[in-house]
Formats: sequence, C-alpha cells, structure tokens
Amino acid sequence: MKTVRYGIIGCGMMGQEHLRNIALLPQAEVVAIYEPDAGMRAQAQALVPGAVMVGSLAEVLAVEAVNCLLIASPNHLHLPQLEEIAAIRPLPVLCEKPLFTDPADAPRLAALRAAYPAPIWVAMEYRYMPPVAHLITQAGVATGGIKMLSIREHRFPFLEKVGDWNRFNRNSGGTLVEKCCHFFDLMRLVAGCNPVQIMASGGQAVNHLDEEYSGQRPDIWDHAYVIVDFENGMRAMLELCMFAEGARYQEEISAVGPKGKIECLVPGPGRFWPAHLGPAPVPQVIVSPRNPAGPMVLDVPVDPNLLAAGDHNGSTFYQHRGFADVVAHGVRPDVGLDDGWWAVAMGMAAQLSASTGRAIGAEELRAMTP
Repeated sequence: MKTVRYGIIGCGMMGQEHLRNIALLPQAEVVAIYEPDAGMRAQAQALVPGAVMVGSLAEVLAVEAVNCLLIASPNHLHLPQLEEIAAIRPLPVLCEKPLFTDPADAPRLAALRAAYPAPIWVAMEYRYMPPVAHLITQAGVATGGIKMLSIREHRFPFLEKVGDWNRFNRNSGGTLVEKCCHFFDLMRLVAGCNPVQIMASGGQAVNHLDEEYSGQRPDIWDHAYVIVDFENGMRAMLELCMFAEGARYQEEISAVGPKGKIECLVPGPGRFWPAHLGPAPVPQVIVSPRNPAGPMVLDVPVDPNLLAAGDHNGSTFYQHRGFADVVAHGVRPDVGLDDGWWAVAMGMAAQLSASTGRAIGAEELRAMTP
C-alpha cells in the first residue's frame, strides 16, 4: 500500500488536475472521491478507476485507508468543509485557495486554527512554477535587496465551472480574492513581512456583461490595479487584465533593487496556445544588473509530463510532492493557515479599496488578518 492515500472533496476542472499530478507521485494514490456533479464524477472515475466514489464528505472520512485530504470544491465551501472535517476526523489537508470568502468568517477561521490538530496546507500553486521559484530564490542576490516588485497577469476570462458558481462574488470572494490571492501570497513571501497599506482600482469592463444566470448578472471584475506597501519599505504592484488572452506570456514578474533587476516570463496553459504559431513559449528568467549593464536570459523549461498534467506550469506536481512529505514525514507545510489567511485578507482589502476609493491602512488590515 502506498504511503500517502488521498480522499478528494470536489473533482471538477481543478480537482482533475490534482488527480493527474497525484498519479505522477510514486508514493501517493487516490482512494476515495466525493464529487456531487454526475459529469465531473464520471470524468474523475475515468482518471482514477480504482478509487471509490462516495456521496458525501463524511463518507470520504469513513474510508479507513484515507490518511489525507484534498479540498478542491467551490470557494465558498472550503471553510465549512474544513469545519466538518475537524468535527469528524481531522486529517492533514491540502485546501485549494482561497481559504475563505467572507470577511465575517474570520472568527470561524481563528477557531479552526486554534483547535485543528493536523497540518493544513493552503494551495498557492504560483510559488512552485519553475520560473517563479527561480526568481524567488535569486531575487535577493540579483537586486541587492528588493525595493519594488511588479506582477502583471494578462490572461483569459474566467472559465465555465459547474453551476456557474464562479460568476458571482458571493461564491468566489471576488476576483481580487479568487484569482489574485496567489499574487498577494507571492508579494508577502518575497517581502518577508506583512503589508501596511493597500490601494486598488478595479471593475468589470469587458467580460460576462451579456451573461445571465437564473435572472442574475455576473458581478465578478475583469481588471484591476493594486498597490501594496510593506513593513520593510518594499512596494509592490499588481496589474490584472482578464481579457488579454492573446498575449505571448500570461505572467510577467519583476523585482528591482539597488544592484539590478530580475524578472520572469510565464506562458499560459499550453492548450490555449494557437497551434499555427508553432511550439508554445518557454518560460524565461532575465537578470539585468546595473553594473555591468546588460540582460542575461535563462530559459526555464518545464518537464513536458508536468505540462501535460495541468495548466499551472508544473506547480501542482511540486506542491503535491511537498504535501506528501507533510503526510509521510510530518514536515511543516510551506503554506500554512496564516499564509492563506493573509492572502485572502489582502484581496479583500483590495476589493474594499477599489469599491470605496480609499486606501486601506495598517489598522484596518490588522482587523482583517491573523
């Protein structure tokens, strides 16, 4: 029997990417799946024919062989499901982002953190994309100490999900939570400290304007700018556009300091790259010192097997490899509850700033965060 035996809660598009990546780990297997949608359940069963399909989260927990869990359900279900797990059988959990969606739920998260006896890893895949990971490890040396961090994501619109849950802020937490908590996590990781002020401007300009679901129009935003000031003086900026899928690179991240600049260029999912343009772009890291001036370009290719397993440049595999060490060897999660909480709170603060036209300062941030 393999060492790491997953129970899966939610097996839609992202859940199935997790299944394909777990299958690449020699010490891991999926033994039980709960997915209420019949179509997605059938697709999941085809990927893992040996897994037992069950009808509830409680039934997953009742499968004795299961020794860890993955939550990949719609965003607004994450916290209630963590609470149900805590009440029945608190196993190690890898929980998809965002950790929660409603600012009013912070006390519930605090209670969960205080009482949950097993590790909870919050899924922040962008940390593990090879070009991004390379930038993170080299940024301090290349820049001489980061003063400015810029993240630009120009990408495709939100994909269709089961029940169209991701078309509404009440389910997703809002675009700056649902989509951008990844980037706020990266900012805080690179800074090595917490934010003290967040300012944002955003809205819905192009996408989903003509859509209607049960008489309701989607309210998710499709573009934004966010500026974040950190305790150590570092400043960070996010530029998000979700109607720019024709771009060569989906993410462009740059860090600049007194000695120079380092940046990484990350292509979007290969399945979206136009075939008539030839092979999809290869990720790159570019180091541009001030003295001697001149950029140095490094290709950072991703294993084709990992690219075939999902849309996140191999990061889902590396994340599961780390989580397997948590389950099998008791190591500390890379991304804990406090990290996931901060990422969501920064997104909520950005949504609030953009909605009210004012900066969210340190005092308000402290009220939102761990």
